[in-house]
Amino acid sequence: MAHNCLQCIKYLMFVFNLLFWLGGCGILGVGIWLAVTQGNFATLSSSFPSLSAANLLIVTGTFVMIIGFVGCIGAIKENKCLLLSFFIMLLIIFLLELTVVILFFVYSDKIDKYAQRDLKKGLHLYGTDGNIGLTNAWSIIQTDFRCCGVSNYTDWFEVYNATRVPDSCCLEFSENCGLHSPGTWWKAPCYETVKIWLQENLLAVGIFGLCTAMVQILGLTFAMTMYCQIL
Repeated sequence: MAHNCLQCIKYLMFVFNLLFWLGGCGILGVGIWLAVTQGNFATLSSSFPSLSAANLLIVTGTFVMIIGFVGCIGAIKENKCLLLSFFIMLLIIFLLELTVVILFFVYSDKIDKYAQRDLKKGLHLYGTDGNIGLTNAWSIIQTDFRCCGVSNYTDWFEVYNATRVPDSCCLEFSENCGLHSPGTWWKAPCYETVKIWLQENLLAVGIFGLCTAMVQILGLTFAMTMYCQIL
């Protein structure tokens, strides 16, 4: 009975980690594709220029692949060392995610102020050499969310030292439309607009977070159960 139970857990954990590893491959692939085709796409922070969507996906995909691989080999070989390593790595990641979420809610006001200050600082890099990722990211955000600047379209006046905004701020896009009167520009602040959009989609974000947590807890349970069964 115990042997059959162990075999069942063994193959369940193998399949679970194989899917985990394949997911990591997918994330890594998207990250590499973004890095090659889009440069440092979605790099909005001037303080953390390496914190781009491509780099985050590459790092995340690599970690997921490593953890999935360790779990797969540990399960199929019934190796106690690998199973324990898998459990510890997954537990550390789970606790780190939990800590980040708690800190985010506790210091949300301070994070808000810091983020706005850092984003305004990053505006000065818009359109400069070596910052194609930041330029593309701002252009996409302002066009898609129909907003302009971090807290106001006047944020761009300091960047250009003139009454001017990027063409992506225009109600109707055309060449050099950012030189026209303010009546032809989007007035909504991008920071608040994106924040409201996230709040409106909070349920989807919450479900995604809950599913991620459940998958990790399931992985921890499989690993520890199999480890105890082997012992």
